[in-house]
Amino acid sequence: MKGEDRLGEHLVQEGLISQDQLRIALTEQQITGKKLGEILITLDFLTEEVSRKVVGSAVGYSTMSLKGVVPDSNALRLISESFARANLVMPISFDGELLKVGMASPDDILLLDKIKRHIKQDVRLEPVLVVENEIQYSIDHFYGYELSIDGILRELETGQADDYVLSEQHEYSQPMVRLVDSLLTDAVKKGASDVHFEPEEYYIRIRYRIDGVLQVVRLLHKSFWSGLVVRLKVMSDLDLTDQRMPQDGRMELIVNGRQIDFRVSSFPSSHGENFVLRILDREKGILPLDELGLDVDSYQELKLMMSRPTGIVLVTGPTGSGKTTTLYSLLNEINQEGINIMTLEDPVEYPMKMIRQTAINEEIGMTFATGIRSLMRQDPDIVLIGEIRDDETAEMALRAAMTGHQVFTTLHTNSAIGAIPRLLDIGMSRSILAGNVIGILAQRLARRLCPLCKEPYEPDGFEKRIVGFSENQSAMLFRATGCPACNGIGYKGRLAVLEILRFSKEMDDLLLEGASQHDILDKAVEQGFTDLLHNALRWVRSGDTTLDEISRIVDLTELV
Repeated sequence: MKGEDRLGEHLVQEGLISQDQLRIALTEQQITGKKLGEILITLDFLTEEVSRKVVGSAVGYSTMSLKGVVPDSNALRLISESFARANLVMPISFDGELLKVGMASPDDILLLDKIKRHIKQDVRLEPVLVVENEIQYSIDHFYGYELSIDGILRELETGQADDYVLSEQHEYSQPMVRLVDSLLTDAVKKGASDVHFEPEEYYIRIRYRIDGVLQVVRLLHKSFWSGLVVRLKVMSDLDLTDQRMPQDGRMELIVNGRQIDFRVSSFPSSHGENFVLRILDREKGILPLDELGLDVDSYQELKLMMSRPTGIVLVTGPTGSGKTTTLYSLLNEINQEGINIMTLEDPVEYPMKMIRQTAINEEIGMTFATGIRSLMRQDPDIVLIGEIRDDETAEMALRAAMTGHQVFTTLHTNSAIGAIPRLLDIGMSRSILAGNVIGILAQRLARRLCPLCKEPYEPDGFEKRIVGFSENQSAMLFRATGCPACNGIGYKGRLAVLEILRFSKEMDDLLLEGASQHDILDKAVEQGFTDLLHNALRWVRSGDTTLDEISRIVDLTELV
């Protein structure tokens, strides 16, 4: 315990935690018996990244809990069950180069050397401190069972496993339990944002949405459906007996040592309940502003908008265009102890440290409009409102901006300038909008070309004209081909295509004078504004995406 006391004092001296936070963590440690570093992460007093650097440097290793962790099947193959039991080690994940291993004594150099000799492969080892009983439980729980999707399907099809019966004690022995866990783990590893379980008359279609596009990954026989439904409903705490009404639930899974939340929706269809699981990966969901894939000009414009202390920032775009991710990244950029940030969301997708987040519940009268009224009595500095849906919400949001607050919200329009007539349509006056709108951001997401397999080519005359090259100009564009790194798709990851309309005094004056949106837009262009279409073409010219891809998100016919 003395070593952990020294660690706590070290963290306080470094200013990473307060004396009060240390006192709370030490009290929790006495109750739970867990390691101090693990408790500090659980309490959100330290981020996992800071913990790995600071706690790791102080005591020599990182810590984690194996509760709820689904180990990588590739990692399990590297270390045999007999070796794991004899040496009390548990493989956690393996990415082809780095093997994470849970150990009761991660500083045991002899054991680390023994593991390397046992593996017989040139891999890097990352020892992680895990309490002994959790290692023992994981060995008992996971070894001896097939964890690959193909292997589990063979087990189900050959009937070697017992019939699907949900058992509290031997749950993981059931192949259907392992099948669902393996599918969800596979979806997270492949970077999917949604998983679809779709029953047809004779089979089940499973699709992942990766980089905004659905891809079929599996087709299963319809006989598996009842088992899948039971498992999905049990995991997300849905009513097993109700198959006629839509249901919503949540569940969580730990993949590669980090918690992944799933928002689950069931919907009755002609062939059975359709399930869609939205994957909420906290680690990927809240990115630093400079990692959003913005171009340099857009990044600078956003920084300038955020420097204004009062007013409203609107983010517009269709569903799935990354509005929530951008809003969270903006809040994360300014989140600090001296600022009170409060949100109203539907629902709360990513919990954030120090930010007071509230979910809308219209069934009990907790709407955006009524929520803002109460929220304003909570002494906020910055307010995030999930969406402006009606005139009452818009009025309350603008009143919050007028009374000295910075307000962030979303609105459904096709372009940045389109937000102005939309707000006027729902009853906002020009005098209220002028001077209170900091700026409007319209956003789309385009798939980024895989850097390992993208192929250069000479565009034809039509493509040159679209992209902005002269016909005689020598130019090079890139197209998608496909390789193992991008699962044969040709694209890997996404980039943000933005248009940022930052309101100036001249634009406010035009708005007050009753100018049309076209007059305001002309003034914005005069002051350096670039629209979605031309910002998208920049990404094509730089070789980051293709004309085919941006044609999905912007209208290229304007250039024809």
